[in-house]
Amino acid sequence: MTAAISFRAATKVFGTGRDAVRAVDSVTLDIARGEIFGVIGYSGAGKSTLVRLVNALETVTSGEVIVGGQNITELREPELRKVRAGIGMIFQQFNLMSSRTVAGNVAYPLKVAGWSKQDRKRRVAELLDFVGIADKARTYPGKLSGGQKQRVGIARALATSPSILLADEATSALDPDTTQDVLTLLQRVNRELGITIVVITHEMDVVRSIAHRVAVMEQGAVIEHGAAYDVFASPRQRATQRFVATTLRDRPSPEVLERLRHRHPGRMITVSVREDVGTGVDVFAGLRTHGVDGAIVFGGITEIDERPFGSLTVELGGDDAAIEALIADLRQTTDVHDLGTAADPRDVPWSAAAEAPAPEDETTPAGVGPDGVRSGGVGLGGVSSGGDAGVTRPFGGAR
Repeated sequence: MTAAISFRAATKVFGTGRDAVRAVDSVTLDIARGEIFGVIGYSGAGKSTLVRLVNALETVTSGEVIVGGQNITELREPELRKVRAGIGMIFQQFNLMSSRTVAGNVAYPLKVAGWSKQDRKRRVAELLDFVGIADKARTYPGKLSGGQKQRVGIARALATSPSILLADEATSALDPDTTQDVLTLLQRVNRELGITIVVITHEMDVVRSIAHRVAVMEQGAVIEHGAAYDVFASPRQRATQRFVATTLRDRPSPEVLERLRHRHPGRMITVSVREDVGTGVDVFAGLRTHGVDGAIVFGGITEIDERPFGSLTVELGGDDAAIEALIADLRQTTDVHDLGTAADPRDVPWSAAAEAPAPEDETTPAGVGPDGVRSGGVGLGGVSSGGDAGVTRPFGGAR
């Protein structure tokens, strides 16, 4: 893997003494050239500070940041300006100049870079056509929608043909439909122009839509990283498990489970759904093989990197020995949590994660720029929504 960006024990501390805040804590991480890399975590996790180290808007307290093979921690300001010319930035609140037209906003970095008027005009027309707003060239930002403003921001970020694009909560101010349009555009930027994109976000929908790999941050440290599907389909760290639980909501909380038990007295299990183990096929086949009845009572399935993951909570009915045999078979290929019955309930192993505070309850440490405070769930595709809908879907088994 050829790295576009490398962090080597990178640390950023704001303040001194007892007031010191370690915003980035000994991060060692490689971001490959040409990939879309997501950095995810709650507000105050250190995401935005980490990205500001890439273009040296913040300098490391210790460690190294290597961009395009250059150790930028050793560069002086004139040399840093050359590095920054190869890095585009997209902002949450667009940061457009209201006194300039769309074309004027996109042309501004080219003017600063010393491009001729004719070359600026040609490049601006090319970029506005690429992002799909060529007809808005003479329009002022005040008359644009949020999605149109972000398209201008993307065009401006691409103006000087950067090799790296940093998107800091770039969709947090947009509605879901517009968010998807912007994410599709970023995928096109990556695919057609080969630009490395680093996406800073707390939104699961963003990660599942476009990220190839992801790093999860908590209290300034990268606690888990790898392929996006692997990290979120099989989270190892408690903070990652909490994030998945509070955004996907595919498993019933203790309160929801209590309501389900009143309506469904049978044995309940929660089965993890993973593409690589064919979970759905295993469940259906197992019901038939063991002569067990089953009904889906809760669950949610979504996609990461175009591959499904989530979980289903199923009520089982039939002979106890047959149910035990079914559960044993399923555990050979996927994670199965036995929730017991209404008469003999068992603990909910994920309850601590499910009941964790939502992102807006977490605060940004003093002296650290906010990482984006907007929180929200993600729409679930597949079997059912992660709500207490009480929908029962019978399948398989003996009749």
